[in-house]
Parts: sequence; structure tokens; C-alpha cells
Amino acid sequence: MNESPDPLLDLLHLLDLEQIERDIFRGESRSALVPRVFGGQVAAQALVAAGRTVPADRAAHSLHSYFLRAGDPGAPIVYTVDRIRDGKSFTTRRVVAVQHGQPIFHLSASFQTHEEGMEHQAPMPAAPDPETLPTSVEMLPRYADRFGDPGVVDRLIEARQAVDLRYVDEPPFATVGEAREPRSQVWFRTNGKLADDPLLHVCLATYVSDMTLLDSVLLAHGRGGWAVGDVVGASLDHAMWFHRPFRADEWLLYDQESPSASGGRGLGQARIHTADGRLAITVIQEGVVRIPRG
Repeated sequence: MNESPDPLLDLLHLLDLEQIERDIFRGESRSALVPRVFGGQVAAQALVAAGRTVPADRAAHSLHSYFLRAGDPGAPIVYTVDRIRDGKSFTTRRVVAVQHGQPIFHLSASFQTHEEGMEHQAPMPAAPDPETLPTSVEMLPRYADRFGDPGVVDRLIEARQAVDLRYVDEPPFATVGEAREPRSQVWFRTNGKLADDPLLHVCLATYVSDMTLLDSVLLAHGRGGWAVGDVVGASLDHAMWFHRPFRADEWLLYDQESPSASGGRGLGQARIHTADGRLAITVIQEGVVRIPRG
């Protein structure tokens, strides 16, 4: 396993885009568990690009995005930002990510100045204290026999070095062949403190949000996932609404469920709460989820 001396610093470097023109940015790429760029990386980098063209007093409140093509981990990604609207309260940006002359990802993001208004929220669901749950390093080796490739455990651990992600219940690959309620919970936070930059925390949450959201689809059908090899697929679209301030370096509860799967697609929806019960984020994603042929 290729352990970095500071995985979180590596991730922050990945999200720190190079500005090459007024509204054009370039980001590095790196491979994920499958031979393409991790979708959460592209979404987070695109939001970084959008946010850097917006006044600092306007916080991101929503994003809507489409994954168009698989990203090449061996090539940089160029992000072009269109300044769609700069209103009195809201700012809208559109970002297109390009590799090899073709768009691979499209994002629209909206930002808002702070204002007071009506307040209510859904209650936080019950969940155990994250400190009582096993870390990825403690949990993943238990299921090494579930993966056809013996190197999968090391790659999973390496992919999560920057983020402390802890499952409340057993993950899909732990109960292959056993259909369960289409619901999954994980706690997560970065493995280290972050600067007091609201955009950075939003972008880190965006990065993590693509890691486990379709787990609930797999659970409903007793499938173990991409690492097991009993499904193939990819993210299609991803939407997030940022309701209240939060810190990505403090524990966040990611409560995920799947209301539907059909036509080779599965839908995941989730709410992310802070440890003290505030509803911080709502997430919805649809992905291709297919059973391999033959």
C-alpha cells in the first residue's frame, strides 16, 4: 500500500486548481478504485473553480451536475467557468470540465449572500457515536476474502486515507447475497483540521458525498459492489443543497437510502447532519447499476 505522509494535504493539493485564464482552471487527476477519475474529485474541483469566481461573502447553496464521460486519470482536467448571473442576492455559475477536447462533466452551482428567514428541518436519525465504530483500517481487512483481487483492501484503505469514514452497519460487500433494507449510514470527517474557509468545507463534503451514496441501492439487491465485481456502473448525475454551515473536519452523519431502482439505474438520496443535529446538506444521485453479463 502506498501510504502518503500526509494524505489530507495531498487531497487539498488535488483540489487547489491552477488558474490559467480569468475563468479557466486546470486540475490534476488521479485514479480511483476503477480505471477512471473518481466522480467526487471532478465534482469538487468544478465547485472549486466556480467558487473562485464568486465574491467571498456568497456561500454555495446548491449544485446540479452530470457525469458525461469517464475521466482519464493520466491527464489534467480543464475547467471553464461561465458567469451566468450576478444578482443582488444570488450568483450562478456553469462549469464544464474537459479532457482530450471533450466535455466529461457539467456543473451548475448557485451561491447566496447570508440572510435571515424561516427555519425548520427534518430531525436527525438515531445513530451510534462515531468513536465507537471501526475505522476503515480496522474494518476492511475483515472482508478481504470477499474481493477477487487481493489488492482491493489496500486500494480501498489508500483511497480513504484523507477521510475517516466509518460505517454504522455492515457495508454491501460484507453481506453479499443477502438483501437488506435499502438504507445505509456512515459517519465521516477529514483526517486532520481544515482552514476556516467555508468553500473548502463544502468542496470536501462534495468529494466525500460520491463515495457511498449508491450503497443503499446495492443493499436492496444483496450486491457487494464494484470492488466485489457483481455490479458494474457509474454515477450519472449528482445534486446537493447546502442548508446550514458545517465543518468537514468535524463528524457528519451521512444517512442514505434508495427509493427506486429500474431500467439499469439506481437512485440514492441522503441527508447529512452535524453531530449536534443540524441538517447541513441534502444529496440526490442517480447512477448506472447493472448486473454483469455472462
